[in-house]
Amino acid sequence: MENNFRSTGVPPGLEYLTQIDQILIHQKMELLEAITSFETKNRYVIRNSLGQEIYTAKEDSDCCTRNCCGPNRMFEMKIKDHSGQEVMHLVKPFRCTSCFWPCCLQEMEVQSPPSTTIGYVVQNWHPFKPKLSILGAAKETLLTIEGPFCACSCCGDVDFEVMGKDSDQPIGRISKQWSGLIKEAFTDSDNFGIQFPMDLDVKMKAVLMGACILIDFMFFESSGDGDQRCSVFG
Repeated sequence: MENNFRSTGVPPGLEYLTQIDQILIHQKMELLEAITSFETKNRYVIRNSLGQEIYTAKEDSDCCTRNCCGPNRMFEMKIKDHSGQEVMHLVKPFRCTSCFWPCCLQEMEVQSPPSTTIGYVVQNWHPFKPKLSILGAAKETLLTIEGPFCACSCCGDVDFEVMGKDSDQPIGRISKQWSGLIKEAFTDSDNFGIQFPMDLDVKMKAVLMGACILIDFMFFESSGDGDQRCSVFG
């Protein structure tokens, strides 16, 4: 398996990503969290455009961190295939999102296979817009992501445009999809779609998956007071 990774450049377990240009990520709704607002571990199902499950993801964090630090919390996340094999590992340290703290903005490390870094997602400081960079393993900028001034999902999708390194034209998109009035009002269980070029490097497709989950925590995860952050202001 390791020899195949070296020869093809595709991390083991991510071969399927070479065949697709769209991913759907659905956050599972936790009954305990919906009823009590007690923050539980985030879990996601990752599907293809036909709705077929290809991966699952589960947060690894402790109870105190989740309920005291809210969406800014540190955590690790395992992404597994159908066989239960871990194919990706996400590492997020404790960070702030607000533009008022430019020295401690959000970031995430993406590993595949686990312990092998393939890229990073780093929030860039901006006074009023969500902006992130997709970095390679050597921390070189490969893609950028730009969101709207207000990332509030109010009866419609919220789009984060994916740009090439040297282009101001979108080459892809991460969309937070409207889930319906009841679900949006009473839970932080979210649906996302990721679009990217079919020929995009598989490792960058994987890092965009990590970026989607980071965006969920940054803007669509309930904070300690029960509200969701909708901009870099809070």
